[in-house]
Amino acid sequence: MGLMRFIAPPGRLTEAAVEQAYLSGLDKVPAPVQASRQGDELALHRVVSESASLHLLWPVDGYGQILLTTGTLREREAPYQLPLELARGKVSQVRHQLFDWQSAGMVVPDSARQRVQEATRLIGRAAIDRQNLDASAELAEEAIRVALDAGGLLAGAYAEQALAVRRRVQHKLPSFLGANLGGVPLEEYTARQVLQTFNAAVVPFVWKDLETSDESFNWDVSDKQIQWCRDNGLTVIGGPLVLFDNRSIPDWLAAGNFPAVLDAAAYYIEAVVNRYRSVVEFWIAAGRVNTGELLGFGEEEKVRLTARSLELIRSLDAGKRALISFDQPWGEYLLRRPQDFPPLHFADALIRAGIGVTGLVLEINLGYRPGGTMCRDPLEFGRQVDYWSMLGVPLYLALTVPSGSSVDPLAQRRVVLPPDHWTSKSQQTWVTRNLPLLLSKPSVQGIYWNQLRDSEPHDFPHGGLFDLRRHPKPVLRQLESLRQAHLR
Repeated sequence: MGLMRFIAPPGRLTEAAVEQAYLSGLDKVPAPVQASRQGDELALHRVVSESASLHLLWPVDGYGQILLTTGTLREREAPYQLPLELARGKVSQVRHQLFDWQSAGMVVPDSARQRVQEATRLIGRAAIDRQNLDASAELAEEAIRVALDAGGLLAGAYAEQALAVRRRVQHKLPSFLGANLGGVPLEEYTARQVLQTFNAAVVPFVWKDLETSDESFNWDVSDKQIQWCRDNGLTVIGGPLVLFDNRSIPDWLAAGNFPAVLDAAAYYIEAVVNRYRSVVEFWIAAGRVNTGELLGFGEEEKVRLTARSLELIRSLDAGKRALISFDQPWGEYLLRRPQDFPPLHFADALIRAGIGVTGLVLEINLGYRPGGTMCRDPLEFGRQVDYWSMLGVPLYLALTVPSGSSVDPLAQRRVVLPPDHWTSKSQQTWVTRNLPLLLSKPSVQGIYWNQLRDSEPHDFPHGGLFDLRRHPKPVLRQLESLRQAHLR
């Protein structure tokens, strides 16, 4: 059995960090480990014995708990100094990104270059002082913070210059920025705010809500949402038609009989597509195909249902884009379910199967545990988009970012967030730091916020753009300014 050990400064290793720590090889796929903490030492046991990178949530001043990655480390008997190795990994990544973008013609701001130099100097001093654990750790932690500052400046410069280049060809980008309308029609005030901010809307055709009993439909809410989108000229994204989440599956549908489920899903999908095909421009055929429970069925059944959904869309509404959505695109769920496919491998298999996939939705529910995507810096988000872009199909992002950490009475998922980390201001800051870079990527052709209001039942705590009192959060204005600056 393989073993890696790391020494941390007193009090820096949290239970949440230890629980979510993982190792990966060159493919970046999370490999399950048995992580334990004894005092200030982190030990990671695994079946294989080979070199790997450690991925660990680490508190950084000004950034909160953020996932950091070491370089590739060999197994050895002596423990590694954790802050030093995390700093080496982050500084190296930022230096390589600066070189890559500069080689591609990007003008690097002096402020970014100076911070990269400062981070490099700090990591050098930390390495020299490694015999003094406290001094080395302090220097390494400062190097991490400065490197994150540098990465943010680089990401901002890249986004500004890439968007300017794209807009020289197209005055406004054709990408959409939208929001999921939820399960209740919008009141007048919220509707005005949505129209002021977005050029698209997701109408969530929730199977459980639409087909209330076998072959009996209630179209009232969906009809009103579709008509409102049509009246206001919004691009309409419909779905997911089948969300692989048991809370979205009708209660009357019996588990264990997959042929019956497949037939029922086909009947439902055909009814929805026939009713709304004149208005819906993008269909999300299936959602959370890699993580959803789907009545306990396995990956083979998920693939068959996804294929059937795509086949029906292709036959009933030819020419429309048919998407499937993947949750946790970094693959955090593999820590609990190591037998499953990594998300990108799963997507690649579906695309190669020729079943009609014309785009992928990457669902990012930030910071929630379990079932969410761990917090990362903008460079990591950009690199992940580039990674998925290798599949050669358009990408769309579905985002949920929290604005608080307290108990949310209408949240349906039992998840936790770091205490005192998320606020309405940090939610807005995340959008400011990350969305320009994501919009600048040519492969990203649409972004939508996956929870609109905290005042109706929703998946993730505090993830809406309107709070419990239906007041808009500051992030809404930030989204509006991004849309007006860059999109049609």
